[in-house]
Amino acid sequence: MNDKWEIYKDSKGEWRWRRTAPNGVIVGASSQGYVNRTDCVENARRHGYTGS
Repeated sequence: MNDKWEIYKDSKGEWRWRRTAPNGVIVGASSQGYVNRTDCVENARRHGYTGS
């Protein structure tokens, strides 16, 4: 699977994640923003993220 994972700050300054398929379709995203990046990454891992 070659999905692209993004961990980014939204317009409120909160951390979010987004998973995009090779065809450009967003196939997963965090449903909330996180104050700490670590909490965001932990949530992404529960959805298949393997990065750091």
